Amino acid sequence: MRPVMWKELTAAELRDHAGQGSLVVLPVASMEQHGPHLPTGVDTFLCEAVCRTAAEKVRDIGVVVAPTLWCGMAEHHMAYGGTFTFDIPTYHAVLRCLLTSIARHGFRRVMIVNGHGGNIAAMGALLPDLTRETGLDLRATTYFELANPFMAGVLDDQTGTMHACEVETSMMMAVAPETVIEAKLPDALGMMDAQPGALMRPVVARYRSFKDLTPTGVIGDARRASREKGGKLMEICAEALANALREAKGVR
Repeated sequence: MRPVMWKELTAAELRDHAGQGSLVVLPVASMEQHGPHLPTGVDTFLCEAVCRTAAEKVRDIGVVVAPTLWCGMAEHHMAYGGTFTFDIPTYHAVLRCLLTSIARHGFRRVMIVNGHGGNIAAMGALLPDLTRETGLDLRATTYFELANPFMAGVLDDQTGTMHACEVETSMMMAVAPETVIEAKLPDALGMMDAQPGALMRPVVARYRSFKDLTPTGVIGDARRASREKGGKLMEICAEALANALREAKGVR
């Protein structure tokens, strides 16, 4: 079977995909600090891995995974170093250029799959304009928000995804174990009373740097992370996204 990843396909194969009405998945992520124990590329590693695995589950309906946009909205992590960020006009312009390129090749349906909490508000705000500007049948989701309701049974100390936490650390142990500094795990915890999603959707919003919230750069507790959990969480995330892709193609 041919790959599902855009970067692994020929131009001719991609023209065929467009002619057959394939759905393009556009992963969008971030490059930012993830505590003392994880690399800055966590969101990019994980979002691409989840998108690839989900697309392989539904390759029969016609899906191509575009290259991952590795930079996002991460001003709140800048104080820690190691982080890149866009401002809103630049993020809008980059997404518009990527989506317009996809549209010019004849694709009509795109699912933007986000893997970074800081992108959620921007994606919601930009989606109407991007749809109008590109003419695409455009949808957007955050993979861990799709999957959070199904994670609790796997986790010991959390009910869903936070930051550099039991979830992300476990998944990195499964996806890129060589990048996890396990000797730093005893220090990988912070804001233990936080709830998944609470920082992204407060009732009353106020900008605060992560450095003001957690001295470690972690929200949650990574000490219970394991590769076994990571494999289970990857499967949960990929299956949740696969279901969303089937729905986007009108296949259930």
